[in-house]
Amino acid sequence: MPSPRLRHEAIFLLVFALDLVNMFIATVAYPALAAELHADIGTLAWVGTAYMLGLSVVIPLAPWLAARCGERRLLLAALLLFAVAAGLAGAAPSIGWLLGWRLLQGLAGGLLIPVAQAAAYRQCTPEQRGALTRRILLVALLVPALAPALGGLLVQWLSWRGVLWASLPLAVLAIALVLAWMPADGLRSAPRLQGYALATAMSALGALLLALTWLGEPGHRFAGAGLLLVAAVLAVAHLRNARRQPLLRWSLLSHRGLRMAMLVYLAVPGVFIGSQLASTLQLNHAGYSAAQIGALMLPWALASALAITGSRRLLARFGPGAVLRLGMVLQASGLLLMALQSQPPFALAAMLFALMGAGGSLCSSTAQTLAFNGVDAEALGDASALWNLNRQLSFCLGTAAIALLLALAMQWWPAHATGVALGLAAVLTLLPLALLRRSQLHSLSTTETA
Repeated sequence: MPSPRLRHEAIFLLVFALDLVNMFIATVAYPALAAELHADIGTLAWVGTAYMLGLSVVIPLAPWLAARCGERRLLLAALLLFAVAAGLAGAAPSIGWLLGWRLLQGLAGGLLIPVAQAAAYRQCTPEQRGALTRRILLVALLVPALAPALGGLLVQWLSWRGVLWASLPLAVLAIALVLAWMPADGLRSAPRLQGYALATAMSALGALLLALTWLGEPGHRFAGAGLLLVAAVLAVAHLRNARRQPLLRWSLLSHRGLRMAMLVYLAVPGVFIGSQLASTLQLNHAGYSAAQIGALMLPWALASALAITGSRRLLARFGPGAVLRLGMVLQASGLLLMALQSQPPFALAAMLFALMGAGGSLCSSTAQTLAFNGVDAEALGDASALWNLNRQLSFCLGTAAIALLLALAMQWWPAHATGVALGLAAVLTLLPLALLRRSQLHSLSTTETA
């Protein structure tokens, strides 16, 4: 029987894989899904955005629910809801029903990762957290590589519906492990729920993502601009209230490692996830099958493995700032070169995905290394919620922003729309370089305390 630490780690890594499967596997099904359900690009982007929106808006509620209901009960309820929503999404008769079930699936998934991650890190000594981080990176490497390839085969063998059902076996296994390995919840004392702070945060994020989508549609641009203003007002209201009654422990952002890790995730993995819509459409127009598009994540994964393996030596020799700069430049180069190739040969496309994999993984592995080092065990629940809220927000904003750029490019430069969107994604990847220059990150230690 595994030790309690390994049991909690296994549960967390499994629900983490469950989230990654749902994030990466659906992209290759977009062309088939659009053809059957008659969805345009703006609506198609919401297949991913609806799931990630649900993940993002519920994460601030996770620490309170875990304290109120208990971690074991909350994980079981969230996993059951996740599985039901996945089954209904795969059976959706229209794009509207599909988006609704994806949103519900995201709401369930958003409760899984912060709760399971906090429980896993709580079982580790400070020395053991590094080993857990490496296992997290291994899952983050393997799942994005295998999920699109599996998704491509499912599209060809079954349909896009099989792609959305692919997470069901993992959900069932996770339920079994939680029932068998997690101890019963003990006495609980939950702080008062801050309804105003929660409502303004969720509303601001929802308004922002919907505004970005509408700004790319000619008939909704004025409404999108108005909704963007509403999102800004709600965000200001939330931040003003947070000075008196913070929804999460924002003081943890004084930990430079956690703060910089969050900024990097906004620009690098978030932009890469968003760029997959544009690259999938470009490769589909070039004649690639769903299986071929999914297979391009395999060289991405190989390059990622090499980058993760070498990142420790690079960190020790050059420091986090230099490694992050190198990673951003590599990913931006891959995106830019992909933008310039409207019909790339498979070998060239594989090389460009490898370039993006190396760059993105240098950044994500460095960020993951910095994020929780030095955070006290008592603060891990709030730190985990902050980290995962930012992680999902990165993917939401990346997907919405690239979808907006793609929609605008299709109106102004329809013949080169995907290339323009990928080129702008390369620019977004490089935005944190100026912040790195001012942050004195070269002096940041991976054992820094909050």
